[in-house]
Amino acid sequence: MAVSDYQLINAWLEVLSLSKLEKNQTVTILTGASTHPQTLRCALTAVQMKGAIVNRLDLPPVNAEKALSRDSLSYLGTTPITNNPAAIAALKASDLVLDLMTLLFSPEQGEILASGTKILLAVEPPEILVRALPSQADRTRVLNAAKKIENASAMRISSAAGTNLYCPIGDFPAISEYGFVDEPGRWDHWPSGFVLTWPNEGGATGTIVIDKGDILLPQKKYVSEPITLTVENGYATKIEGGIDAELLDEYMQTFNDPEGYAISHIGWGLQPRTHWSTLDHYDKEQTIGMDARAFEGNFLFSLGPNNEAGGDRTTACHIDIPLRRCDVFLDDLCVVKAGRVLDGANNE
Repeated sequence: MAVSDYQLINAWLEVLSLSKLEKNQTVTILTGASTHPQTLRCALTAVQMKGAIVNRLDLPPVNAEKALSRDSLSYLGTTPITNNPAAIAALKASDLVLDLMTLLFSPEQGEILASGTKILLAVEPPEILVRALPSQADRTRVLNAAKKIENASAMRISSAAGTNLYCPIGDFPAISEYGFVDEPGRWDHWPSGFVLTWPNEGGATGTIVIDKGDILLPQKKYVSEPITLTVENGYATKIEGGIDAELLDEYMQTFNDPEGYAISHIGWGLQPRTHWSTLDHYDKEQTIGMDARAFEGNFLFSLGPNNEAGGDRTTACHIDIPLRRCDVFLDDLCVVKAGRVLDGANNE
């Protein structure tokens, strides 16, 4: 259901307050061809209401000749600020960047963050932004989960569907996404609410079963029959199953990059205001699927890059796959049981 400008402006004001925006700071709103006009309009209003200086930087799309879909996450690496020093300078000169375009997985973004600029991505439809408005409680919950990852040496995932995956961890940091940017140089995504890390290079091994009803992203598709991935030395070496497996395998082959098959980030969803079923209510062009990534209790794993965590794998192929009904262990500590988060926040 649509939301009013009043509702969305108030949501923006809350997120800007959580992000510690101060009077007379500089905010640049980054926009592109797919930016939602209501999101932009209300962001501009809210930033001015906070007394900040606001600029808009509108950039043309890229990668159309390479990507197989219009989804902004279907081809990564090259962005509208690649080889664009003027745009980079403007963003680095800002205290806060509101990314309404989708700027991800690029060395240029890392350079901007390293300058101390904060970046908040917000590209989901306005009604999703309002429903999944972040809170300090989200931050506390996600940070507590991140501490558990930092104290563990391995993550193990199993399910009744047949998943049995072992991932040594510790070489890469735990990343907390809670929906706002309250520290210099921080990146986050509204909406979010999950924790993740990356397996040690070459360490992930076992079997992943993507069961009926699990989701493929950026395909934004509920799987209709199981897909089995064989994982060896950190890579998916076999993709087996029916037509869904064939579609996934063929899509990945189009990148012609073996690094696209690497096990990328692993973690679990912690956001009770996002839902597994939401994707079924939207046209594929309307959403990038953040409900699917963040819903409470999913095990979210990905295939592809690790440069977001400081690694050197920058493949353009990136697949996010949230699984339901998994058990997730950090060493011997069970943190998710059959898709239910065991942290005391959900009355287990």
